[in-house]
Amino acid sequence: MSTTVTGTIQHRDIGTGAWALVTDDGVTYELPRSTDKKLLKSGQIAKVTGKVRDDIMTAAMIGPVLEVKSFEVINSD
Repeated sequence: MSTTVTGTIQHRDIGTGAWALVTDDGVTYELPRSTDKKLLKSGQIAKVTGKVRDDIMTAAMIGPVLEVKSFEVINSD
């Protein structure tokens, strides 16, 4: 099942670093390192469609992993 969320991309200095999408509601999703590099820009606002993976654990453990299928950049700093 896919989900679509809008939020701000953040880089977290945890371990070797982690990428997150933080929604306006304050929900944090961890983005895998395999995510398109065009999305992984800190401060960028994007609408992301993907699958929440409850079968994956990460070292950062900052939130559920959101496997990105597609995205639309809304605002880039």
